[in-house]
Amino acid sequence: MLDLRRLRLLHELHARGTIAEVASALQFTPSAVSQQLAVLEREAGVTLLVPKGRGVALTDAAVVLARHAAVLLERAEFAEAELAAAAGHPAGRARIASFQSVGIEIAVPAMQRLERDAPGLRCELIEAEPEQSLPALALGDFDLVLADEWQHQPRSRPPAVDRQDLHRDMVRLALPERHPVALRHPHTVSLTELRDSAWTTGQPDTGWEEMTLRTCRERGGFDPDIRHRTNDSVTTLAIVAAGQGVTLLPELVGLDERAGIAVREIAGGPAFRTIFTAVRSVDLARPTVRALLAAVRAAAGDVGMAGS
Repeated sequence: MLDLRRLRLLHELHARGTIAEVASALQFTPSAVSQQLAVLEREAGVTLLVPKGRGVALTDAAVVLARHAAVLLERAEFAEAELAAAAGHPAGRARIASFQSVGIEIAVPAMQRLERDAPGLRCELIEAEPEQSLPALALGDFDLVLADEWQHQPRSRPPAVDRQDLHRDMVRLALPERHPVALRHPHTVSLTELRDSAWTTGQPDTGWEEMTLRTCRERGGFDPDIRHRTNDSVTTLAIVAAGQGVTLLPELVGLDERAGIAVREIAGGPAFRTIFTAVRSVDLARPTVRALLAAVRAAAGDVGMAGS
């Protein structure tokens, strides 16, 4: 009889790639993971792992077994979820992943609400960009992810993940308040006028950077001169206020509240991102996840964004 706990280790190794990553995710030591995989190999009666460089690789037989393990683990998780639903009380550990602005506006107020409404729930907030948090959700590292998707840049959805849209967050242009373009145009700016400006945006390969490049190309016909990069909107706005660059940012970061910054509409029609929640489909029946979703929707509604 194959042990389900050891099958989980093989499944995790297939998904994560290294024994060190499996050990870190499951809070084991690498040696303990290796020992349990060796026991599984003896139980299966076939070679599962072979040396590869400083690590190991899965054999063809291991890949077959890992696929069966994924099905068995999913069924076990459904059973656990239904048992938890029968108990009816949210309790235990709840892990939320969010990026900065939505973490401040939604995740933190949601945790405050849960502290009152579900005192048996231990909430943990981890700041993470959707590029990292959504794949981690599919592996079970988080219970709920708050993520965003920029216009014309749909995110690939991991299998068996349920998404619910919360809000359409409009993108605005932020310039230093004494910038000549800001002084000439009090309402709407054509990006062609900022062809020669310095820009600040997110790190390479983030959705924010891709949105900035696409919008400048489509609306202005140029590639922006990106001089500053940070995923922190507070730092970005400090750069703008200091006269060191211009940027495109969504309203949720509090553009109108920043001194020294002029906020303008972008000529050519609206640009936006969609903010959404993501949970594993297998967890939808869990009282813990239902409580998380309800608290997030309530917190979003409190700031006028739920379902908009």
